[in-house]
Amino acid sequence: MDVIVWSRIQFAMTAVYHWLFVPLTLGLALVMAVMETLYVIRKDEFWKKTAQYWMKLFAINFAVGIATGIILEFEFGTNWSNYSWFVGDMFGAPLAIEGILAFFMEATFFAVMFFGWERVSKRFHLASTWLTGIGASISAFWILVANGWMQNPVGTTFNPDTVRSEMASAQAFWEVVSNPVAISKFFHAITSGWVTGGVFVVGISCWYLLKKRQQKFAKASILVGSIVGIIGSGAVMLSGDASGIHAAEFQPMKLAAAEGLQDGGRRAAFTIVPGIKIPGMLSILATHDLDGYVPGINDILNGYTDNEGNVIPSVAEKMQRGRMALDALAQYRALKDSEPEAAAAARAILDENVQYMGYGHLEKPEDVVPPVGVVFWAFRFMIGLGMLLLLEMLVLGWLAWKDRLSDKKWLLIAALCCIPLVYICGQSGWVVAEVGRQPWTIQGLLPVNVAISSLSAGAVKTTFFLFLAIFTLFLAIEIRIMIGAIRKGPETENE
Repeated sequence: MDVIVWSRIQFAMTAVYHWLFVPLTLGLALVMAVMETLYVIRKDEFWKKTAQYWMKLFAINFAVGIATGIILEFEFGTNWSNYSWFVGDMFGAPLAIEGILAFFMEATFFAVMFFGWERVSKRFHLASTWLTGIGASISAFWILVANGWMQNPVGTTFNPDTVRSEMASAQAFWEVVSNPVAISKFFHAITSGWVTGGVFVVGISCWYLLKKRQQKFAKASILVGSIVGIIGSGAVMLSGDASGIHAAEFQPMKLAAAEGLQDGGRRAAFTIVPGIKIPGMLSILATHDLDGYVPGINDILNGYTDNEGNVIPSVAEKMQRGRMALDALAQYRALKDSEPEAAAAARAILDENVQYMGYGHLEKPEDVVPPVGVVFWAFRFMIGLGMLLLLEMLVLGWLAWKDRLSDKKWLLIAALCCIPLVYICGQSGWVVAEVGRQPWTIQGLLPVNVAISSLSAGAVKTTFFLFLAIFTLFLAIEIRIMIGAIRKGPETENE
């Protein structure tokens, strides 16, 4: 258990640090591309200098983010080798495509974007800026295809001869790529990055207004940043709605935990905070039907009938059938060469129960219940902070448009304070997504306790503290460099 706990802590720590850099990369990529587009259209040097300033901060963040992302991928092999073996046929494909296509695309056009201002034409440079951002988004897409498969494993079949989950055809690959969970997660992650970039740009620009510096630059940046953030917030809501539907369909326990819903039913209420509920709202959010049935934790444990009339077995029955599948797998592998008929009979039992095989590794039905308190409050932090940030961008964007922001000192300070809040909001979303699917590494197929590598707890602890020190150093260096760049300011006139 120590190895499992420490491996989970190490992976979570690496993922948390990595997600400090990714959303800002995605958000700043759009902000600077919009600003450079304004420069090319208007032929105004002011927008060129403005774009170059935010591009400098983008480059600092981009460079540090790469290091954490590489380590995160390596940990699949070092800490989760059984997982890597089980899903290597599927999981390796999107990660390879991400590395070969997206990463090289980013690196190539990043070089042109950052160093090619005076070496290529305006339009080619603009295309490079947009393609750098598009490359970052494509990179995120393939990562989230892999993550979406972990939430909803489609397009693969279990091969008892290799004991792996494999893609049998090109059609299966496209089923993985078009996984609805992956698609909604991709748009949710990308647009949340727009919100992060918008809030960051608005907050930093407000600092310049507080200091009475580069006010034209600051007001223009607030306008662009707030528009990007507002559009991102709207898209986050739409993709979040799709994610709720998919959670209800594919991961009902995650939804029940996020709501703290012990006993479900029709016209289920949405809990704002304990004691304050909106009748029927959860059914609408989860099924788009006021009378839609939403199972609670107890319903999932004991078995229920879903909205399509399908009878969902209890967890205890799934565990029993999962153990039948594991026993049949062992018999098949032992007998396939010596007793073909007996092996065929074992294979038939395995095929009948293979969808529950992961449950055979659980000790008790309650193991499928994630930490309800953590998921419940993370969900509310995500939604509450998201609404607060949208309000902030609407107000500051409007006041900047009307040129009535310079004397609103308390609003400018509040905008600065919103920068850490947008990161808490994003991290809360990932807590819901990842903690909410525990105990599964792959939903319904592979629990965490089976996915682990054969390592000593001491080895994992050592690397945890080593990575913690390295990542903290990276973050401190990035913050210091960024603060230096912010204090120096853009190369625009101080007006």
